[in-house]
Amino acid sequence: MSDDTKRSGRSRRRFTVDALFSDTRPQATGVTDLANAKEIELTRIEPDPEQPRRTFDDERLEELRDSILAEGVLQPIVVRYDESRDIYVIVHGERRWRASRLASQKTIPALVREVPAERRLIQQLMENVVRDDLNAIDRAAALRTLREQLGDAPWEQVAEAVGIRRSRLFQLLGTEKLPEQAKIDIQTGRLSEKQSRALQGLPASRQDALRELIVERNMPAATATRLAKAFRDRPIVAEHDPAAVRQALHDLYGLVAPDDPDDVRRQTDTVLDAVRKAEATGMATLIAAPKFNSDRLVKEISALARSLTRLDRQTLATSPETSATLRTLRDALNTVLDEDD
Repeated sequence: MSDDTKRSGRSRRRFTVDALFSDTRPQATGVTDLANAKEIELTRIEPDPEQPRRTFDDERLEELRDSILAEGVLQPIVVRYDESRDIYVIVHGERRWRASRLASQKTIPALVREVPAERRLIQQLMENVVRDDLNAIDRAAALRTLREQLGDAPWEQVAEAVGIRRSRLFQLLGTEKLPEQAKIDIQTGRLSEKQSRALQGLPASRQDALRELIVERNMPAATATRLAKAFRDRPIVAEHDPAAVRQALHDLYGLVAPDDPDDVRRQTDTVLDAVRKAEATGMATLIAAPKFNSDRLVKEISALARSLTRLDRQTLATSPETSATLRTLRDALNTVLDEDD
């Protein structure tokens, strides 16, 4: 140690070459630069032919394109380098790559990772399954491919590999048994996987009729399931006539989920008629009626009474539907009261 150092009481500070180039700003504290982060030309990148996603929604791609034009690519994609062809292959982020091309971008931020072949599909599936970003048909096909890659492993092992429940896995695989048009509707987003569960177990002609109605009415999954249960047991004389099958389904739909005045009136008449004929138990199950509650009944009758105070015979004369409904209600009530006597 030199005399000057001894006199100052300080040791000489040593610098390395790395220290000269390190970021010493406050915002760099706790931050590590990634050596494999790149800005790569889009022409040097290609999709993975084994990527589980097979369909891309054009409208959503256009929305992502607009976002990229406004803000750029906010999250880097992940690629691997194929040395034999001198090309980068997408591991995650094909939608961002496609949207960037639509936005006429020249480059895209990317993380370069070496992912073993046996892990690629698992990672891609995990990304899409966890985010529910992959339609059920493509997901089921990918799960089956993964099982093959794992040497025809038990489905329990496949479910564990991608981090989903066994029951969820079989729900996804169930979509493979659907009619072809139902599969197309799922892939294009017209039919959700939850809605499609109502189709399973129905004869082909009834599956097709129910699929059309679900898509047409954008029917909630719970309603579709309830309707399918009633439709499964409903006898249809002309079972092989598509028009007859559709008509029977529409009649049932008016009972299960009335959504226009005519359907509401038809349901009311049918329910009251079932009460009059003492067949209300089956009807209650069909329309998912709540359990009997005396307080609720009093409130509903009170509401009806207030409406009737505004009713006069002239109104009834010009509204035969209202008159007929009130007569049906009267008959139903007489039946209920007679049974109580």
